[in-house]
Amino acid sequence: MQTTRRSALAEISGYGYSRSHSRWFWGCRLHLLCAPDGTPRAVELAPANRPEREVALLLFSRALKGGETIVCDKGYAGKDFAQKVAALGGTIVRPARSDERGKGPHLAPIRQRIESVFWTCKDVLSLERHGARSPQNLVVRIVVRLLALAACIYLNHELGRPSRAIVDYTS
Repeated sequence: MQTTRRSALAEISGYGYSRSHSRWFWGCRLHLLCAPDGTPRAVELAPANRPEREVALLLFSRALKGGETIVCDKGYAGKDFAQKVAALGGTIVRPARSDERGKGPHLAPIRQRIESVFWTCKDVLSLERHGARSPQNLVVRIVVRLLALAACIYLNHELGRPSRAIVDYTS
């Protein structure tokens, strides 16, 4: 606890729970709103304890133009949240939670693409191993990696290659 208070990142960090790892962690979460090809459209760095829906609404207010369909996970459930997104011009599509009736839409192929974007950011672009020690340095390292991702996707479009084939550019 003492170490986290001394860190220069303490002002932008918090304790949050990672469901995928089943543990608590200290730090930030990077929230991304991406196009179907993986190109980042909006980004927000938030303390790990900041509610995801709150951050999502901030991203949507910046990026939605009207008529977009947003594919989310089960954590973005709720009538209030869906109404706020609809007011911004978007439509939420997500799998049903276990306490809801029905299965919801089949989103496995789209979810695989979303997970692929996460994997690219974490592994290929090494966002989890950024090594930043100050908020300014962290933001710079994130922006550089997201710009690299966008540049790779753009180049792949120009070359007629699959948009997410970026390993050749990073090795």
